[in-house]
Amino acid sequence: MRVMISFLVGALFGLGLLMSGMTDTTKVQGWLDVFGNWDPTLAFVMGGAIVPMAAAWRFTQGRKPVLAAAFPAPPEPRLGRNLVIGSTFFGMGWGLAGLCPGPAMASLSYGGVGGVVFLVAMLAGMLLAPPLRNRLDQQAVAV
Repeated sequence: MRVMISFLVGALFGLGLLMSGMTDTTKVQGWLDVFGNWDPTLAFVMGGAIVPMAAAWRFTQGRKPVLAAAFPAPPEPRLGRNLVIGSTFFGMGWGLAGLCPGPAMASLSYGGVGGVVFLVAMLAGMLLAPPLRNRLDQQAVAV
């Protein structure tokens, strides 16, 4: 049951990404081109994600999910090195490729080498990030 619901939710998410234009790299890069030919339409996509998520965090307090032991904890509000470095790399990849992980996965469904290259690079980054973080943590302790 849990797998089926996960599949349906993932399919709905992918459809939303497709319909909102998040899988169109030119639209995403147009959103990021603030000083050029700026395309503000993705602000509605962001609002459509941020507003319900903020409401969901409030709604889940004191409740138990149906298909899991507990809801995930809200993210740490503190600004730290991991957040800054991760956000920087995420933003650089998003700006260069015009894709982030969700839209990259959704774009694989209609082919193209760009999505596959992005996915391979993203997986390589995911594999390299933990050892790099451990090394940076060790250097911070040594200082």
